Amino acid sequence: MTSPVRRAGVFAALSTLSLAVPLAGPAIATGVAAVVLLGAFLVTDVTGPAFEALAYPGDYEDGRLYGLITFVLSAVVLGLLAVRSSMPLSVFVGTVVLVGYGNLAERLVRARTATGTDADSETGTDSGTDNEIAAVTGFCLIATIAAVASQAAVYALTNVPIESQLPTILFLAASGALLAALLRDAFLIYDDPVVMLSVGLLLWLLAELEPGLGAIEIVGALAVTVALGYVSYALDTASIAGMITGILLGLLTVVLGDYNWFVVLIAFFGIGGLSTKFRYTRKEELGVAEENNGARGSGNVLGNAAVAIAAVLGYAASSTALLSINAELFLFAFAGSVATAMSDTLSSEVGSVFETPRLITTLEPVDPGTDGGITWQGEVAGLLGAAIVAGLSYVLFPVVDPIGAVIIVAAGIAGMTVDSLLGATLEGSVLGNQGVNFLATLAGALVCALLMIPIAVLG
Repeated sequence: MTSPVRRAGVFAALSTLSLAVPLAGPAIATGVAAVVLLGAFLVTDVTGPAFEALAYPGDYEDGRLYGLITFVLSAVVLGLLAVRSSMPLSVFVGTVVLVGYGNLAERLVRARTATGTDADSETGTDSGTDNEIAAVTGFCLIATIAAVASQAAVYALTNVPIESQLPTILFLAASGALLAALLRDAFLIYDDPVVMLSVGLLLWLLAELEPGLGAIEIVGALAVTVALGYVSYALDTASIAGMITGILLGLLTVVLGDYNWFVVLIAFFGIGGLSTKFRYTRKEELGVAEENNGARGSGNVLGNAAVAIAAVLGYAASSTALLSINAELFLFAFAGSVATAMSDTLSSEVGSVFETPRLITTLEPVDPGTDGGITWQGEVAGLLGAAIVAGLSYVLFPVVDPIGAVIIVAAGIAGMTVDSLLGATLEGSVLGNQGVNFLATLAGALVCALLMIPIAVLG
C-alpha cells in the first residue's frame, strides 16, 4: 500500500472509535480521545513507523502529527455537541465514520487508477477526469455505506427501532457523503477537520427537519438526481464539482420539498446549462464564453441556487413547526429565486453574442461581456426565462394562481435587473460574479415573497 492509503486506513480505524460514546458512555469515550491525543503529541520521530503511518506532508516540517490532532479535536467538538446539546448521537458517529471511511475508499481508488508517481499524490487530483470521477464515486459510495452502518449501530446500541429511522438514516448518509465530497474538492483533500465539522452541522440541521419520504423513495430520489447529475457532466454543462453540487441540491429539494420543486430547479439547470452552448464559437470570438467549454462549477451552481435551497429548508422547517412563518411564502421565495437565475442566465448567454450592449446605468455602448451591459435581445430572453419558471410553477403548485405566476415573472425580472445594476456598480471591485448572482437571486426571492404577503393575508 502507498503511504496515503496506509494513513487513510489508520484514520478510518480511529473514526470507528466514535462508537465508544453510545457503547461505553461519554466518560470512557473522553478517555479514549485523550489517549489518542496524547499519543499524537508524543510521537515526534519523523523517521519512525508510527509517524510515517499517520503524518500528512505538512506534519514533517513541524515534527508533530497536527493532521491527526485536528482530526481528533474536530471529532471531540462534535462529540461534545452530541452529549451536551440536541445533536443526535447518530449524527455525530455517522459524520466521523463517513469522513474516515470515505477518505480510505478514495485513496484506494486513486492508488488503483493512478499511474507512476500519481499513486502517491497528496493533491487530490489524478491525470484524467475518468480517474477523478472514479475517486469521487468511491468516496461517496463507501462514505454513504459507512454512515448508514454506523448510524444503524448507534440506534441498535441505544435500543431504538432501526426500521422507523431508516429514511432519516439514508437521507443523512447520502447528504453527508455528497457535502463531504464537495468540500474536499473546494479545500485540500486532507482538510478533514473542516469537512467533518461542516458535515456534522448540516446533518444536525437536516435531522431536525425529518424527511417525509420513505426509504425506497429516498433511494429513488438519489438515483434520479445522480443520473441527471452525471448527464450534466457528460454533456459538459457541469464540472465534477458542479455535478456533485447539483446532485446534493437536487436530493435536498426532492426530499424536503417534492418532485414538483425538483422539476422547477432542474429546469433551470438544464435550460441554463444548454444556453451556455448557444453560439458558443461566437462567444469565444468575443471573449465572453464560459471557461471549461461552458461547464458550470460548484461556485456557479451555488451562486445561482443557494437561495433556492435555503427556501426549501425554510419550507421544510415551517412544515415541521420549527418556524412560525407561512410555508407558502418560502415556496414563492423559491420560485422567485429560480426565476431570477433563469432570467439572468438566459439574458447573459443570449445577449452576450450581440455586439451593441449598453451599460444599464448610463445606456452608453460598452464592449460585449462588460459587467452590467444589457441588450434588448438579452432582456427578451430574460423575460422568457422568468415566464418558463412561472409557467412550471403554475402547473405544478396548486397555490400558484395566475396572479402568483405574474408575481413570479415580475420577481425574476426584478432580480435580473438587480444583477445588472450590481454588475455595473460593484462587480469586480467589491463583489465577484458568484456574489452578484447570490444577491440577485436573494432579491428575486424577497420580491416574490413580499408581493405575496398581502395576497396571503387577504386570502
